Amino acid sequence: MSTPERLIESTRELLWERGYVGTSPKAILERAGAGQGSMYHHFKGKPDLALAAIRRTAEELRATAEGVLSAPGSPYERIEAYLRRERDVLRGCPVGRLTMDPEVVASDELRAPVDETLDWLRERLAGIVEEGKEQGEFAASLDAEEIAATILATVQGGYVLARASGSPAAFDTGVRGLLSLLRPVGSAHSTHR
Repeated sequence: MSTPERLIESTRELLWERGYVGTSPKAILERAGAGQGSMYHHFKGKPDLALAAIRRTAEELRATAEGVLSAPGSPYERIEAYLRRERDVLRGCPVGRLTMDPEVVASDELRAPVDETLDWLRERLAGIVEEGKEQGEFAASLDAEEIAATILATVQGGYVLARASGSPAAFDTGVRGLLSLLRPVGSAHSTHR
């Protein structure tokens, strides 16, 4: 891994663990195993490096979600796969975590990749709900945008509840509840897995 790569990866991890304020240039350099001048050689400074790290985290979330959402299966099955995919629930969502960070939210530049990624995800999910409505899998009365927002809220809220209780069970319970509300009427989708 090149030095800029190591710096970006270290910053991503630290932002997730400690937030922006807790991510000091010293901590970044230590974790990256990089020399003192290397941050300023490759980046303008901490804000510039944080932006690169946040963009990388956002891209990764998008790629992971797209992998699941574009897989074969009915709209319900793809949404179910997205909700049930493997997550490190107790660490929280790396993108969601950034929205709790006052420094990130106060900066239009740092917040932009977070907002754009969540917007993209909401639109992508809404498209799948629309598809399900057209195929008669979801009730025609459902508002695709609202359901997409509910899916995102369930995931992000699930992380918070799981972290508060110290157990991923709360996340799983929220997911099961949402899936039971979305489950196509008279479908073969089992209630218990």
